[in-house]
Amino acid sequence: MKIIIVGCGKVGTALAGELGKDGNSISVIDTNADRVNDIVNKYDAMGIVGDGLDHLTLKEADIEHADLFIAMTGSDEQNLLCCLMAKKTGNCQTIARVRSPRYSKEAPFIKDELGLAMVINPEYAAAAEIARILRFPSAIKIDTFARGRIELLKFRLPEDSPLVGLAVKDIVSKLHCNVLICTVERGEEAYIANGDFVFESKDIISIIAPHKSANEFFKKINYKTLSAKNVIIAGGGNISHYLCKTLSRSSNISVKVIERKLERCKELSSELETTTVIHGDASDKALLLEEGLENADGFVALTNLDEENIFLSLFAKQVGNAKAITKINRIDFDEVISRLDLDTTIYPKNITTETIVRYVRAAQNAIGSNVETLYNVVKDKIEAAEFIIKEGSAITGVQLSMLKFKPNVLIAAILRNGQVIVPRGNDMLQPGDSVIIVSDILGMKDITDILK
Repeated sequence: MKIIIVGCGKVGTALAGELGKDGNSISVIDTNADRVNDIVNKYDAMGIVGDGLDHLTLKEADIEHADLFIAMTGSDEQNLLCCLMAKKTGNCQTIARVRSPRYSKEAPFIKDELGLAMVINPEYAAAAEIARILRFPSAIKIDTFARGRIELLKFRLPEDSPLVGLAVKDIVSKLHCNVLICTVERGEEAYIANGDFVFESKDIISIIAPHKSANEFFKKINYKTLSAKNVIIAGGGNISHYLCKTLSRSSNISVKVIERKLERCKELSSELETTTVIHGDASDKALLLEEGLENADGFVALTNLDEENIFLSLFAKQVGNAKAITKINRIDFDEVISRLDLDTTIYPKNITTETIVRYVRAAQNAIGSNVETLYNVVKDKIEAAEFIIKEGSAITGVQLSMLKFKPNVLIAAILRNGQVIVPRGNDMLQPGDSVIIVSDILGMKDITDILK
């Protein structure tokens, strides 16, 4: 696909890299020449210094032949106007990043009226992911497939876990759980687990299972499965606003937000009827303890400073048993941050990038691809992709054990007629099935990519 990206900030840069790796033709536009040059020098992309609202700039980027236009500037209004200009000048699909809560209710209307392919709100998406984690605190991360029927859950093994010393093949016989072990991260290494793989403490494990089966599995390995009932949020920005709105739909969750700006506290208090808003500095340890951090089930660090969020989460883990969730804005140091003893880290910029990459892969259906959903299970190492099996596919009607797969390919789950199947060797894929594939083959576009 020919893709034009306006806005060369961190998300625009990440998108240029990820979409370029998939073989798309990328052009970037920004008024900042240094940013444009950085992307051109780093990736196989064409760069234009100019304004995405300018007709001649869009012409220079060859908007007439573009398939997709993505507006990622720092202004919601500019992103929407850029998409309008792109649609008037060319004939392409358009995606706009729109972050302000004042537009959140109007997002479906804006999308339909302006004819956008997608309106993406990174803060809202981050809040939705945080809410999923708070409802299932055992997990570090939760990704969903098949419209929420199948979950991929990532969690860390504590030293006293009953799984330590067991092999993957022992789980079914000893725990009688209908789950599939997908990946294991150990230090710098990532593995697609086979039956003989033996677990060690502090391994990070990904499983795929229906929600009910995941609950049963975590109970049997003595993991906390009840959702958080008492949550403290540090920072009152847009993510906090969306998160409180989401959590307020559950009447049995108590939420406190600590925000240092008085004016912002007044805004939140007027908009969030069921949330307790406290005017204070969330980095004040005495205040956190006074507000009940020691007894909280969940703690979410959402200040504007990554360093402060990290320290606050580490402090929360030190003084209590809260599930700690840490927002990180900078994506440059994710490998360093992954080595810290944090429960869950949320990268809004990564969420945006992954969502758009998923859309682009799915949009290529018309030219032979059938990927529906895509997640990075282990960044730049292992992906999980959902495919819809089409009529006449070379992979149907043959027992899985008879197919010749490439190394490190795992058929993780099958959804057929609303029923989730944990696949075994004698199962066969059928047209219409949704199939989850976990593999170290990055950039899969078609189900047959997994065959030798």
